[in-house]
Amino acid sequence: MSKREDYENRTEELLTPIAEVRQVEIYDVEYVKEGSDYYLRAYIDKPEGVNILDCENVSRALSEALDKADFIPDAYILEVSSPGLGRTLKKDKHLQKSIGEEVEIKLFKPIDKCKEFSGILESFNADNITITENGSPRTFARADIALIRLALDF
Repeated sequence: MSKREDYENRTEELLTPIAEVRQVEIYDVEYVKEGSDYYLRAYIDKPEGVNILDCENVSRALSEALDKADFIPDAYILEVSSPGLGRTLKKDKHLQKSIGEEVEIKLFKPIDKCKEFSGILESFNADNITITENGSPRTFARADIALIRLALDF
């Protein structure tokens, strides 16, 4: 397990009881380096959407728990937010909740000179993701997908 994965998993363990008490769900946790700074990001959600007060309350409680656990030696910036409308679907639980929703898929390499596709998410398994694009099913290997996210419909 990498340092990043360890930090994310341990943070999610600390965040779980905090999220339960505040009646939010953990969407994702990520530890990333951007430029010279490290960021520890926790994304929270609930059916009616999270507000700034939800984020603030979770952030304060998580910050205290992280200070006590003190397992990240690097200086980092803690951010707690909503995953947003065009949320990235990283985990199987995200995909499962999004069955029947319109998604956008970006590939690492083009297929028929195209790297971007959109359609209704129909199914997925460990190896593939299937969408319906213009009435026809289209299956992509998960290894070929750079990004899959909910489509923004304005």
